[in-house]
Amino acid sequence: MRSSNKSRSRNKNQNQNRRPTANVVNRVFDSSGPEGKVRGTPQQIIDKYQALARDAQLSGDRVAAENFLQHSEHYVRLLNEAMQEQNARREQQEAQQQQQQQQQQAQQRREAEARANADAQGSDQPDVAPSPLAAGDEDDSNLVETPESSNQPRKRKPRSRPSPAKSENPDNEAAPQPVHQDSAAK
Repeated sequence: MRSSNKSRSRNKNQNQNRRPTANVVNRVFDSSGPEGKVRGTPQQIIDKYQALARDAQLSGDRVAAENFLQHSEHYVRLLNEAMQEQNARREQQEAQQQQQQQQQQAQQRREAEARANADAQGSDQPDVAPSPLAAGDEDDSNLVETPESSNQPRKRKPRSRPSPAKSENPDNEAAPQPVHQDSAAK
């Protein structure tokens, strides 16, 4: 069954109150001009009316030319208004995107600084608090003392000197003496 005319007319009125300007540039209009209907996008209607105005002017009909120019002017205004709204929306979106990017960059910087601070604090180890076992008697504890737990610095061992060779004169062994023929003959 069909819905009543009353409800249909309500829907039409609601749509008329809401003026959609988002798609005016691409929307197809039906224009009732002096010489019949012209159908197309605002730019196409503008071009058609300007062509009709030029033809009327060339034929000497100034009234018709002015009428076509006025119809053309109406669609020029519509198109300009729609373009301005589109540009304003585009600028607003770009500003929002730029603001979001700045917020993201600031958040990333804060996170990086927090990580750097956490790393710096993590590398600087705090002084070790005395353990409750160390505070009491050490004789009572069953812990084995390790070199790391001792408070005194390690004593260095003295350097060992090279052990002397078998003969008392190490120079004799290092460089052999040439044998003289005269001493061997005697």
